[in-house]
Order: sequence, then C-alpha cells, then structure tokens
Amino acid sequence: MTTSEQTSGQAQRWVLQFCHGYDGPFLDCARQYAVLFKGTPYKVCTVYLTGAPSAEVERGSASDEVIFLDYSSAQVRGLKLRAIRDFRRIAASRDFVLCIAHRFKPIYVALLGSNLPVLGVHHAFADYKRRSRQLFANFFRKRLALLGVSNAVRDDMRACLPDWPPERIETLYNRIDIDAVQAAQVPREAAREHLGLPRDAWVVGNVGRLHPDKDQATLIRGFARALPQLPAGSLLAIMGSGRLESALKALAAELGVGGAVRFLGQVPNGRRYFKAFDVFALTSDHEPFGMVLLEAMAAGVPVLATDCGGAREVVEAASCRFPLGDHDMLAQRLIHCSDAEFLSELDNLQRRFSDLAVKETFWQLSMPSRLKQCF
Repeated sequence: MTTSEQTSGQAQRWVLQFCHGYDGPFLDCARQYAVLFKGTPYKVCTVYLTGAPSAEVERGSASDEVIFLDYSSAQVRGLKLRAIRDFRRIAASRDFVLCIAHRFKPIYVALLGSNLPVLGVHHAFADYKRRSRQLFANFFRKRLALLGVSNAVRDDMRACLPDWPPERIETLYNRIDIDAVQAAQVPREAAREHLGLPRDAWVVGNVGRLHPDKDQATLIRGFARALPQLPAGSLLAIMGSGRLESALKALAAELGVGGAVRFLGQVPNGRRYFKAFDVFALTSDHEPFGMVLLEAMAAGVPVLATDCGGAREVVEAASCRFPLGDHDMLAQRLIHCSDAEFLSELDNLQRRFSDLAVKETFWQLSMPSRLKQCF
C-alpha cells in the first residue's frame, strides 16, 4: 500500500466527484466541491464524463486524482451503458464513501453504476419536471440526496418531488476563491485597453450568451431610456456571443443608441476584465444563480440584477434589483448608480459566497454531516 493510500495505517477513504464536463463554469464547480474536503481525512477523485484529457483542467480541478472518460455528447445519449460500466470500474477501484454528481446524466450513471450514496448537484431549473426523472429519483431516494445552487433551484426540485423530506433537497450556494479571482483580475485601465473601451467613459457591463434567457433586449431598452441622464459618452458593453447578436444590434440601432452599445464578442477569461465596468447589470430570465455577479463583486463593481431566480438571493439590496423585463425600472437604477456612491459588496461576498463560508454550511447539511461523524 502506498503513502497516498493510507492514513494512520488505515485504508484511505475517497469521495468520487462525477461531472458531465468541464466547459464554461463547470470546471470551477468541480473545484468548489473538491476544496470542501481539504483538511479532512477524505481524498477526492474527480471524473469527467465528456471532454478530452487536459493538464490545465487537471490543475483547475483541485482534486487528488482526475480521470477523463472522454466521451462525446452523442455517446452519452440513451442508456449510457458503456459509461455505466466505466463508472462501475472506477467506483470499485478505491474505498469511495460518497459520490457527488453534477447534473442529471452523471446522477443517472452514478446510481446505476455503483451502490454509493449520491449527492446530486443541480445547476438549473426544471431538471425534475419530466415524469421519467421523477420516477427515477423516487426509485433511488434512499441513496440520493439533492442540492440546488440556490433556494430557487431547491424549491423547484421540492415542487417536483413533493413527497421528499426537506432535508433530502437542500441548498448549497455557488462560491468563488475570492483571492484567486481578484489576483487574476486586470486593473481598470489595462482592462479597458484590452476590451477597446475608452478610458474616461462611464460603462455599463454585461456578460452572457446572446440568448433569450439572458434578456439583453431589456438591458438595451433600459440603457437607451437612461442614456440622456447618464454621464456624457456613457457606453453599454456586452461581452458574449450567440444567435441574437444581429437582432440585438438592430434593436440598439432602432432605439438610436447603436453607437453607444459595444458588442465585445466572446472574450477568453472574461472575468479578468470586470474592472473595466462602472456597474454590472444582469437582466437574465430566472437565472439559477449568477456566478458573474460574484465575479463582478470581487472586482469591486456595483451590481444590478433582476428580482427573480437565484439572482435575488445573491444581490441583497432591494435597491439593486428590478422586476424581470422592466426596462423603466432598470433605467432608474442605472441613473441612480451614475449619481451615487455604492458600498462595496465584498463583505457580502466573503460572508456568504466564499469557499470558507460555504464549506462551513456544507458540513452542516444532512448527508455530509454523517461523513463528518466518521472523522
């Protein structure tokens, strides 16, 4: 037995983390859950169902071991029998005591491919709207507990699984490594130079796919309504790409603000440049959580968000929220932001959405607390 496989003469215990892939925010989601076990007797093995092997992803996973199954999206449709066999082999290779599975497909594979208790993490609404998924979850309810990334996601799952006790469907917020995020963020002037934004303009920032769910149309309408009362030369900078780009550009032109709206496209490592913004506005339709809000807070940028979904749980001050689709109220919020000094959200960020704060919450939840009793 090697040193990594023993602790005080006993076999090392492991937690198996199973992720659909590492695209977008999901690499950091894997990191978030791996660091929950730092300083405990448990080691973490993270498995990615899709995605090619990557040394960068391996480093970013913050895990003791990383395995890439390297399936394509097409290969994990249907019954996923090969993936189940692979998972069964991995689950038998170590003394695993728990599987943390992100999203429904990994939950499905983990439950069919092992006898482990499974903690399923859900990052979106409506994952259990389908009757077939409700039946599946109910069949495995003795081994399955669920986490939503916000109370809004948690409550959506509870409504779909009404017979489940509340302690089997709980909330664990997304979080960030504040020091690491801030260390990677570029100073204001350098960020503006990189994004091609004027040094002295007052800039409203937005980051997200150009998709109906993100509702940048309301953002553009609110900005257009507010522009006459904003500082001269104010700009709206939208970072992201998607199928609505042409329609959104046409809307800006129609409202007479085409020259004041900058479409920045897809910016690699975009969160590094949030200090370029004077305010960050999120207009999303029922955002499950809103990680970009945390990244803007870490940059010291005031945030505005729709008063729905998980965003309302992230942004505490009612004066920094507005009803979904209400571009008039958004315009008022933008005007107020341009006139007033806003207090930093850093205290809120550290108190509720840091790795340390959420780690304490995690170990108070029902399933993890049973693991803690074995320390």
